[in-house]
Amino acid sequence: MVSYYVQGLVLLLATLFSLVSAKVQYHHFVVQAVPVKRLCKTVNAITVNGQFPGPTLEVFEGDTLVINVVNRAKYNVTIHWHGIRQMRTGWADGPEFVTQCPIRPGGSYTYRFTINGQEGTLWWHAHSSWLRATVYGALVIRPREGIPYPFNKPSRETPIILGEWWNRDPVQVIRQAARTGAAPNVSDAYTINGQPGDLYNCSQQDTTVVPIDVGETHLLRVINAALNQELFFSVANHPFTVIGADASYLKPFTTNVLMLGPGQTTDVLISGNQAPGRYYIAAKPYQSAQGVAFDNTTTTAILEYESLVCPPRGVPKPTPIFPPLPVFNNTATVTAFTNKLRSPRRVPELPVLLEVEENLFFTVGLGLNQCPPNFSQNQCQGPNGTRFTASMNNVSFVLPSNWSLLQAHKFGIPGVFSVDFPAQPPVQFDYTGNVSRALWQPQSGTRLYKLKYGSRVQIVIQGTSIVTGENHPMHLHGYDFYILAQGFGNFDSNKDTNKFNLVDPPMRNTVGVPVNGWVVIRFVADNPGVWLMHCHLDVHITWGLAMAFLVEDGVGELETLQAPPIDLPIC
Repeated sequence: MVSYYVQGLVLLLATLFSLVSAKVQYHHFVVQAVPVKRLCKTVNAITVNGQFPGPTLEVFEGDTLVINVVNRAKYNVTIHWHGIRQMRTGWADGPEFVTQCPIRPGGSYTYRFTINGQEGTLWWHAHSSWLRATVYGALVIRPREGIPYPFNKPSRETPIILGEWWNRDPVQVIRQAARTGAAPNVSDAYTINGQPGDLYNCSQQDTTVVPIDVGETHLLRVINAALNQELFFSVANHPFTVIGADASYLKPFTTNVLMLGPGQTTDVLISGNQAPGRYYIAAKPYQSAQGVAFDNTTTTAILEYESLVCPPRGVPKPTPIFPPLPVFNNTATVTAFTNKLRSPRRVPELPVLLEVEENLFFTVGLGLNQCPPNFSQNQCQGPNGTRFTASMNNVSFVLPSNWSLLQAHKFGIPGVFSVDFPAQPPVQFDYTGNVSRALWQPQSGTRLYKLKYGSRVQIVIQGTSIVTGENHPMHLHGYDFYILAQGFGNFDSNKDTNKFNLVDPPMRNTVGVPVNGWVVIRFVADNPGVWLMHCHLDVHITWGLAMAFLVEDGVGELETLQAPPIDLPIC
């Protein structure tokens, strides 16, 4: 009997300590254009606080963030806190015209949210047009003070943010594509912490250097902030021990290469067990789609041992060792990597792994719209005089412009959206085969899918071969989800359910749907609000590869969406 009292006292003290250790953090973000020089050219890039990348937010689990964003740029802007659950605080999620109207030039908005039950690496970024190309930064969530990591504490920690750079205004790049109906111009370089690295012109002098030394363990928090490109990532002679992804811990495993889709994060440990020297950190594209243009370049940083003997004056430092990287279309390496992801503990007791109540099947892919009668040839420069589009279940998502979806839901404003998004494809076909051209043109609409609070949801996300098959990194706002299985070809419920991992499935907020393949995810709809689900290749969401869930309120205050802030921007 005494032991139960002791256990209860320990639990009470731990709870009180956690409440005391949590705190409120106040930050001020100024979005503005500043001159940024890359690849021999200076561009007036939109940044936060004049930094590229923007400031890293370092917080503890349980902290509340209050971030005032002031827009001094010439474009509308919103900020999305990628991967934050936003429990009942959907007004702070950030996607433009989904949970808020944009912050107009000269305006401001204060985001308020609390981080609960998440540890690891996330990030923040603009969620308006293509401002995400330069408006982004790391969000590091450490355990509450006094609570250790579930691994030996590293000697150092460094965020590694992979990005994508255009030698012109990226907003104008996508606006030109919208005018022509063609694919947008590809980027001019990739970056690591804002710098392209040694392999590009006019960039070697500013290459990012990451320090390490003999005997150290270094935690690299790797983030793919690229706009439209999945990326392989490696460090010469330094294998990774993967310990987390998307702010969820994983069962540790060793690999020489990572693949991250845009939006994904991966936490890895490396050991300073090599001869003191210089070793390239490198990232290059994984491109699964055939016959499409992409930026086939490689960005580098340098891992440098601090005990490296400096050469005499005038003698250059030794050339870094370069890591082997997969060829751009090496899907086998991607599959082998993703199949190693496992939760660190058995989770069969979670309700998400019990019988589901909403069994959904979503097709994702590209499409082509016929040239409208009132359009000129210059506006239809896609294949054979068409315009590129994209869809989920044959619905090409259209954002509203007069209200955000969350405002329309909360205030009962009619005519902004409907709740008839199809739970299954309207037409069943050979999704990854030779698809009839009659199925290439989707229907446009702002259609949501309604979920009852607390419902257990399973989604099969099926890729299609329309125009071209491609790996799609799908991101769900407001939720983490378990990845039960993935495979190639058409999902077969009679056979593929046998592949489900119901023991230790990994938890993520962004999942890659394999090229011409499928993935199965599950989550519990325990967060009321309107939550966007979309491909994190920004060109695809621009074309309409998105949908949104409307999760109804539950019972009582703790299951109800909070009231909107008084400074919520108006449209």
